[in-house]
Amino acid sequence: MHTHLRMDGRWQIMRTGDRIPPGDQVRLILANERWQAVGVKLGMVDLVRTAGEARLVGHLGPDLLGPDWDPDEAVRRLRGAPDRTIGEALLDQRNLAGIGTIYRAETLFLRGIWPWKQVGEIEDLEGLVSLAQRLLEANRGHAGTVTTGDRRPANQTWVYGRAGRPCRRCGTRISRGEMGAQPQERLILWCAGCQPR
Repeated sequence: MHTHLRMDGRWQIMRTGDRIPPGDQVRLILANERWQAVGVKLGMVDLVRTAGEARLVGHLGPDLLGPDWDPDEAVRRLRGAPDRTIGEALLDQRNLAGIGTIYRAETLFLRGIWPWKQVGEIEDLEGLVSLAQRLLEANRGHAGTVTTGDRRPANQTWVYGRAGRPCRRCGTRISRGEMGAQPQERLILWCAGCQPR
């Protein structure tokens, strides 16, 4: 079973027999006698034979949270398209698997990199992928995403979810836009003061 949450999906674990909240768009339920995993608003659901699994995930780059995380391979894949914007390259799961819009925005902010900068112009790709991996690892096992070190709801991120508000570092208004070719464009947030062109 292969599922992708996209932006709205989630897996909810509950005791078997517990009532599923009304209004949820349930696409899949996996259950045993004690527990059930309810797939709500799943963006993709594919059932494949184990032998065919590579068709769905064989193209993925190194998994930032996997036991075989390989930062050198992630950097090698990123460098394979030096004219591509770093913002698009980080979301391409063929380069490294696991970064979404939140971690992309936060990682680029923390490294002071403008999202439209070309991959080939970035001197320290190793440091960039290392930071992304550390951010994901720090949030493993916790609800929500914290990149500031402050788990209070209003203080968890530097730029994500803060469009139009002042930057926590420099006071510049956080910008919001879209990045990528249609229909694959995705949300991007950045601080023009901390991430200059």
